[in-house]
Amino acid sequence: MTTDRISTSLSLSQRVAAGISAMVFGGFLIFGVGLAQADNLHNAAHDTRHSIGFPCH
Repeated sequence: MTTDRISTSLSLSQRVAAGISAMVFGGFLIFGVGLAQADNLHNAAHDTRHSIGFPCH
């Protein structure tokens, strides 16, 4: 059995852009949802916020 590999190489600027995008999206998820007043959003992120020490109430 053989497995074919597909190799792609990203430039440094593409890797940096991907990393920054991931951090911005992650920050929005934690802080944007963490400060939301909607009960559904609050409850969806409740355990994650408490596990990283983010106070929500």
